[in-house]
Amino acid sequence: MHKIVKDYYGKHLQTSDDLKTSACCDASQVPDWLKPLLARIHPEVMSRYYGCGLVCPPLLEGCRVLDLGSGSGRDVYALAQMAGARGQVIGVDMTEEQLAVAETHRAYHAEVFGFDNVIFKQGYIEKLDELGLENGSFDVIVSNCVVNLSPDKDAVLREVYRLLKPGGEFYFSDVYADRRVPDHVRNDSVMYGECMGGALYWNDFLRIAHRQGFADPRLVADRPLDITNPKLALRAGNIRFYSATYRLFKLKEMETACEDYGQAVIYRGTIPDHAHRFVLDRHHDIETGRIFPVCGNTWRMLHETRFREHFEFIGDFSCHYGLFGGCGGGLPFGQEVTNGSDGCS
Repeated sequence: MHKIVKDYYGKHLQTSDDLKTSACCDASQVPDWLKPLLARIHPEVMSRYYGCGLVCPPLLEGCRVLDLGSGSGRDVYALAQMAGARGQVIGVDMTEEQLAVAETHRAYHAEVFGFDNVIFKQGYIEKLDELGLENGSFDVIVSNCVVNLSPDKDAVLREVYRLLKPGGEFYFSDVYADRRVPDHVRNDSVMYGECMGGALYWNDFLRIAHRQGFADPRLVADRPLDITNPKLALRAGNIRFYSATYRLFKLKEMETACEDYGQAVIYRGTIPDHAHRFVLDRHHDIETGRIFPVCGNTWRMLHETRFREHFEFIGDFSCHYGLFGGCGGGLPFGQEVTNGSDGCS
């Protein structure tokens, strides 16, 4: 599978126009605050972008960030501007051709940004221990449509958990299926290269996350993928594929269910570019100044992470009231954001 992916992304794909699905994000989906950052990135780097989502979470100033499967470096160079001169962004990719593009334009970006805080490493995202990356050394880890390409997704999440600091975050976009992908799709080289053959059944992803220490994965955004190539659409049959962004926090005391302790938070409106509201995930759209009831897990995600100083916290864990209302099951994708209420994806 590594050879298939290297050939597909190193030799077959030359620009994002060569993709056979609607995986790449539409420019209209990019938030206004991110557009100036992308405008400063070299055109060749932009043209070789093969991601399926936006992996630029807020509050990265001074942070140490790792990008898994960084490709030609588009996300690395966007994140580098957010991390600033006091921060650092490391990109890891296994494809020589993609890394060559990223390195070629490194000096260009250093001149445009006014600082050089970027490092690129060649390696496999399942074997990050071979790259000399230390335990608990990253504030945030991101990945954009790459985990699905890995033949050992357990190993990827195990390495992510190892490398994150306590309270650190794995914020990543990827492709998921509404069922387990059958062998004839998984073993097709084009389907695999197009991020569908290796796509996880969403519920299996949750099981892997739990197994590797991430007790409460949160869905941030999702959209259905259109397979624009008729032959590939026929091959996929009735399988529905989605591009989805999740955030996973490394917090030891997280629970596998959302429990009610009578807690609430108030957002101060102080996160840059998020003055009026902060969206933690699809079920937590928190308006500035409003008392917002939360479950214990959500309270920890805000209280024990880099978001803490931007919230007021009400309550503690002294009294338990049962399961938090609004928690549900079933396919998580395609649901509307619930404004002003708390629930768990």
